[in-house]
Amino acid sequence: MFFESWSELLDMGGYGFYVWLSYGLSLLAIVVLIVQSLAGKSAVLKSIKREQQREARLQQMKQKGDTL
Repeated sequence: MFFESWSELLDMGGYGFYVWLSYGLSLLAIVVLIVQSLAGKSAVLKSIKREQQREARLQQMKQKGDTL
């Protein structure tokens, strides 16, 4: 599609509001999904780290019990 001016590009033959609204909502959805994925990844990594620390403490307690 060829537009002769920026205003024609923004107007898009009278459908500009709907076109740009759909682009905006799509971009918003993608950003929300990225943020949600990063937050979920962070939560999973924290959970894994906490579980590894718990396992290490249990292993240390088991070793102390064996040496006594």
